[in-house]
Amino acid sequence: MTRITVTVDGQRYSDEVEPRTLLVHYLREQAGKTGTVVGCDTSNCGACTVHLDGRSVKSCNVLAVQADGHEVTTIEGLADGEQLHPVQQAFHECHALQCGYCTPGMIMQSVDLLNDNPDPSEEEIRAGLEGNLCRCTGYHNIVKAVQQAAKAGKEVPA
Repeated sequence: MTRITVTVDGQRYSDEVEPRTLLVHYLREQAGKTGTVVGCDTSNCGACTVHLDGRSVKSCNVLAVQADGHEVTTIEGLADGEQLHPVQQAFHECHALQCGYCTPGMIMQSVDLLNDNPDPSEEEIRAGLEGNLCRCTGYHNIVKAVQQAAKAGKEVPA
């Protein structure tokens, strides 16, 4: 066993883990962050996407020991209390989900995309979400939600 200390959604955790434990399993089973879902365990679908030190990663492709000393943000950590993150709000308003399974990862990837490019074109959004799969929506409303969140970000006074 290896002791890791990681900050998850602003809270510090110190736990013993098997060195082979995937970050997604650590988040769900030890930190209780069940909004981060296991989709494929092969990094193909992106459903498990979280932010590691502010950058999106597929948590099924990262060992928990690699997060030692770092900061992880999950879908549960995006909202500010009852106030949804603008991307979460846009996904809700644009009906950018059906079954909802891919939604946490899509939102986390979208936030990272908008942090890098606050005003992406439709083509840039589609390219930025390429590693995240949705089997239900056809992506139209997901792209629309990212566009709406980008627009909302421009309307926020500096």
